[in-house]
Amino acid sequence: MSIVTVRWGILGTGGIADTFAGDLPLVEGAELAAVGSRRLETARAFAERHGATRAHGSWADLAADPDVDVIYVATPHAAHYAAAMTCLAGGKAVLCEKPITLDHASAARLVEEARTRNLFLMEAMWMRCNPAIRAVAQAIAHGAIGEVTTITADFGLQGPFPPAHRLRDPALGGGALLDLGVYPINLVHLILGAPAAVRSWAHLTPEGADETTGVLLGYESGAVAALTCGINGATGNTASITGTTGRIDLPAGFYVPRSYAITRAGREPEIVEFPFPGRGYQYEAAEVQRCLGAGLPESPLMPHQTTLEILTLMDEIRAQIGVVYAA
Repeated sequence: MSIVTVRWGILGTGGIADTFAGDLPLVEGAELAAVGSRRLETARAFAERHGATRAHGSWADLAADPDVDVIYVATPHAAHYAAAMTCLAGGKAVLCEKPITLDHASAARLVEEARTRNLFLMEAMWMRCNPAIRAVAQAIAHGAIGEVTTITADFGLQGPFPPAHRLRDPALGGGALLDLGVYPINLVHLILGAPAAVRSWAHLTPEGADETTGVLLGYESGAVAALTCGINGATGNTASITGTTGRIDLPAGFYVPRSYAITRAGREPEIVEFPFPGRGYQYEAAEVQRCLGAGLPESPLMPHQTTLEILTLMDEIRAQIGVVYAA
C-alpha cells in the first residue's frame, strides 16, 4: 500500500516549532513543505535548518501556499487564535499548539469556522497522542485499578523568568496555568472527564500572571484531583492515578512518558515501557495525518468538545485566581 505524502507548513519559528520540525521526519509520509513567519529572514533561516522547500514572510502567504496541506501553529498563546483563523481562511487544515486559544469563547469561534469550512482542526495536546498515556487510559477503562478515586499531578519549572518572558507576560498569555497546568488538567479530563466542582488558589506576579497555582477538582463519582503548576520552582513533574484496587504512577515528565508503573494490591509494582525515538511530537503529527487520510474533521484523541470543556474549566480557574488577559 502506497503512502500518501502530507505536506506540512509550520507557522512560527520558535523553540516549539524547532522541536516539532525535528520530529516530523519520524512520521511516515510527512514532508515539511513550507514555513511562515512575520519576518522573511527568520522563516528562511528556519527553512534552511529543517530542509523546508519554501519560506514565507507572512502568515497569510503561508496559508495561501497551494502546496501545503496542513499547518502547525507554533506561535505564543496569545497569537494562536489569529494565526489559526488565518490558516482556516486559507483553506488549510490546522494543528494548533495548546492552549488552542486563551479562552472558551475564541476557541468556540475557531471550531465553528473549521466546521463551516469543513476543515480539520485539532489542538496540539501531544500528551494525549503519547503511546504510554493512551495505554494508561485504556488500562483504566478496562478496570486495571478499579474505580478511580484520586489523581494528583504537578508541573513546575525552575525560575525566575523575567517579566517579558512568554511564561510571565500576560500580553503573551503567560502564567503557569495555560502553559503548564493544562497538562495535569488534560490528564484528569482524559480519565474522569469534566468535574462537578472546582476550587483554585494562586500567587500572581506583579504583572498579573499566575506564578504558582493549585486546583482541586471534585467529581460526581466521589473522585477528587489535586493539581499544581508553577513557574518559580522545579517540581517532580509526576502524576499518580489511584483506584480502588491499584495505582498507576507516571514518572518525571508525565506529559511525555516512555513508561508507567502499575501497582495492584498485594503485588510488586510492574513497569510497562514504551520506548520511542525523538521528543514525542511525531505522534500528534501522525494522528493528524491519519485523520486527514480518513476524512475526519477532528481527532477522537483530542476532539473539539474536549478542547472546549478544558478551556471552560480554565476560564473558571482564571476567574477564581484573578488572571485576566486583554481582549
